[in-house]
Amino acid sequence: MNAAPRIRRREPGTAGDWPAEYPPLLRRLHAARGAGNPAQAMPRLADLPAPDEMPGIEAGVALLQEAIARQRRIVVVADFDCDGATACAVGVRGLRMLGATDVAYAVPNRAVHGYGLTPGLIDELATLQPELLVTVDHGIACHAGIAAAKARGWQVLVTDHHLPGETLPAADAIVNPNLPNHAFGSRALAGVGVMFYLLLALRRHLRDAGAFAAGEPDLSSLLDLVAVGTVADLVPLDACNRALAGAGLRRLRAGHGCAGLRALVEVATRREATLTTSDIGFAIGPRINAAGRLEDMALGIECLLEDNPVRARELAGTLDAINRDRRELQQQTTDDAEAVLARLLPTLDAAPPVLVLHDEAWHAGVIGLVASRLAQRAHRPAFVFAPAQPGSDELRGSARSIAGLHIRDLLAAVDTTHPGLIVRFGGHAMAAGLTLDRANLPAFETAVRVAAAAMLDPALLQAELWSDGELDAHEFAIDTAIALRDGGHWGQAYPEPLFDGEFVVLGWRIVGERHLKLELGAGSKRLNAIHFGGWEGNAPPSRVRIAYRLAPDDYRGGDAIQLVVVHREAATDSTPA
Repeated sequence: MNAAPRIRRREPGTAGDWPAEYPPLLRRLHAARGAGNPAQAMPRLADLPAPDEMPGIEAGVALLQEAIARQRRIVVVADFDCDGATACAVGVRGLRMLGATDVAYAVPNRAVHGYGLTPGLIDELATLQPELLVTVDHGIACHAGIAAAKARGWQVLVTDHHLPGETLPAADAIVNPNLPNHAFGSRALAGVGVMFYLLLALRRHLRDAGAFAAGEPDLSSLLDLVAVGTVADLVPLDACNRALAGAGLRRLRAGHGCAGLRALVEVATRREATLTTSDIGFAIGPRINAAGRLEDMALGIECLLEDNPVRARELAGTLDAINRDRRELQQQTTDDAEAVLARLLPTLDAAPPVLVLHDEAWHAGVIGLVASRLAQRAHRPAFVFAPAQPGSDELRGSARSIAGLHIRDLLAAVDTTHPGLIVRFGGHAMAAGLTLDRANLPAFETAVRVAAAAMLDPALLQAELWSDGELDAHEFAIDTAIALRDGGHWGQAYPEPLFDGEFVVLGWRIVGERHLKLELGAGSKRLNAIHFGGWEGNAPPSRVRIAYRLAPDDYRGGDAIQLVVVHREAATDSTPA
């Protein structure tokens, strides 16, 4: 069941003052995204909001300063996704660089502990004898776990970027750009960005205290990790995040990444010199995430903290193998979910505004990926549930939304009208996680659909693809493809350029089991194209309209280019092949 998208073209923006070496196409693309000059399109670190403006950062710095001065044991507690793993690595590496002598880390196991700083995890952390816990990429919703830590006499510093609830946990300090009644230059920072900001502020305070007589630590060496966590977490790439991601990407391209990331680039068969944000999002991030989904994210964090290249390659190879297992399990679960949908809802016209699916055989580690695929395919917010643990009475759910419906606000609305129905929840505008008692799933399904009907404009259920228009014939060239690859830090809310046009189908063949390789004609041009997942059992028509990205064809090399097809439909005057 696929929602056929409507291709719409972006309104052109107003291009400002650009140096002559920037191609007109690149100026047009950035202007359509609201950037009128190079400084706006690709901001630098000097353009970042000041660290001292971050809500809660003064109290956070004070805790860390005291812990370093008194040589207290600091335990960084991570989340089990890529943002959490990179934030943990940044925290551990950065605190050691700034003088902390006793820094350890821990991460919950998804299958054993569930999400965040729970009382059960606190019990296990007691063996580490922490004096200060620093949460990264979580903590803002962990009231019970923080209370348990405080009851043991530990200090707790929360660093998080998730939206807070009505009440804040009783931590000693909370550093979060989204705290209420505060204005910070970017509310879109990922968890790794928040931790990096805290380290910047801590370094300044230590500098003022005369702590660096022997030389000041270079925190820019952590930006490769910041870039990976930021891009992988799909936070909006606003000016602040583009500056962080761009600086980190430059380090990676120059071969200055940490040993773990360099090894992951290698096992993912990507080239460091031409690495892109897309490579991070589709190749590097998933290999780190796989550890937290199917195994233990401690493996991913170990890889990111490893400085020995040989050991780093071993760890990256293990993560790559886990990721292959994850892909297979994800595909199987997605196929199952789509088969269920096809039986229940033979057409999209019959589909409710929100999809809610559950199966006892599904693995909680991949339900977020499955929810994302279903939301994309059906263009509906999707909730996918699996047992929290085998035999458990609790279900763990992952939700993914569509533009225009804030999924965490939807859950908050359900929680308000049906107190106690949801055990716990948290998230962002586009993604959320929650836990339910198994017996409450039918009531939740009814409640969330009622709430969504009140919040969701039906017009938003029409899928749309925003295109940057057609390319001229002379722009189908390697120079254009390289300019597109290197000419912007593309990502969430600053989308990678997408074009559309009609082409003659000169030839086609199936690659693997699901992909379609096409030879297309546009005037005198013959163009190679690949549509990943595009084989649906029917030959393409004689003419197609496609939405596509232009990229260098690294497989063929040289001046070869290819069109990476995102959407394909019959052209208005086409005939069956």
